[in-house]
Amino acid sequence: MPVEIVTFGCRLNTVESEAMRRAADEAGLKDAVIVNTCAVTAEAVRQARQSIRRLKRENPDARIVVTGCAAQTEPATFADMPEVARVVGNGDKADAGAWAATRSALDLGAGDTEKVAVNDIFAVRETAAHLIDGLDGRTRAFVQVQNGCDHRCTFCIIPYGRGASRSVAMGEAVAAVRHLVETGHAEVVLTGVDLTSYGGDLPGAPKLGTLVKAILRHVPELQRLRLSSIDSVEADRDLVDALASEPRLMPHLHLSLQAGDDMVLKRMKRRHRASDAVAFCDLLRSLRPDMVFGADLIAGFPTETDEMADNTLRHVEDCGLTFLHVFPFSPRAGTPAARMPLVERETVKARAARLRAAGEVLLTRHLESQVGARHAVLVESDGLGRTPQFTQVRLAAPAAPGALVEVTITGHDGKRLIGEQEI
Repeated sequence: MPVEIVTFGCRLNTVESEAMRRAADEAGLKDAVIVNTCAVTAEAVRQARQSIRRLKRENPDARIVVTGCAAQTEPATFADMPEVARVVGNGDKADAGAWAATRSALDLGAGDTEKVAVNDIFAVRETAAHLIDGLDGRTRAFVQVQNGCDHRCTFCIIPYGRGASRSVAMGEAVAAVRHLVETGHAEVVLTGVDLTSYGGDLPGAPKLGTLVKAILRHVPELQRLRLSSIDSVEADRDLVDALASEPRLMPHLHLSLQAGDDMVLKRMKRRHRASDAVAFCDLLRSLRPDMVFGADLIAGFPTETDEMADNTLRHVEDCGLTFLHVFPFSPRAGTPAARMPLVERETVKARAARLRAAGEVLLTRHLESQVGARHAVLVESDGLGRTPQFTQVRLAAPAAPGALVEVTITGHDGKRLIGEQEI
């Protein structure tokens, strides 16, 4: 049987799962289930363990291999599970050679002493430009141009699962995008763990904006370029200039904000103040009025008071956000925040609920503002597509996945726009 992959966590993990599938197939791995884990919260680790137990119950003969961020940060947690046959480190999960070694170990019936194949993630100095097309049935393509993170936010375990920041060479990234365009993709998304740190480890230290301009210049046939989550404090001048002047760079950014109170941001060890984020959003909106922002926010960070939580709630309005991704704070062992005075769990949940309710209001406001607008919509599947601002659209008539169609927005259903194609 072919390899089955179960993925937890971020979009980058999903991209990497597809690269893993290809590497495992190339290595000849069979009759295995690979669980690609996430370490961002304790709940994510719990869900992975629960899924592993369920997978083994449903298929007792399955050989379960665990990889991903949680496998890197907590290898013993998974190696101690009787359901798990092998644990593979994050630095090797897209390497066919690592999967060949895993196949050999499984075929030879490796004992417990050979269960763990996890190396020092900080020794990894290179990353590959994983390019994935048709991810999850979608028709946009993804190129991973950066991995790892050099920052040490007090709540975050991810640097220990991903290692140091490392970038794909510009020429390789441009070639990957060109290949995807030549195979018929209208939109390419650049992804990474800390995307705006791109280039710091490369000769000449090019910035993300340099890469973006190079892609747009050298791949003129590319119709749409999109960025995954960025850190606004790291946005360079060329990136701002490209967003302001290049219509092929989509007017949607997902920002890693985390909070809107300066004391909370300081205790998180973030590198910006609330006013910096507001100024960034105001600047880009002044340069490109159709710009739309989403953001990650953590509710109930340790020591957060009611007043601090209120500041974050106001911050979403001050920044003019549209899409909110809200995380209730979850302490991760080994991080400084886990040792800080915790907020009562029910209070954390209540603050997260308030932020999510605010997000629903903001989304409704955005949807209503789009009625009557015309957009070029990238068709995905099942009659759905996305505007340049990444707002989902339900199409009135069928259209081929991957096509860009001109649509007039006629209404919304509270979650997505409703659009009618032009004849």
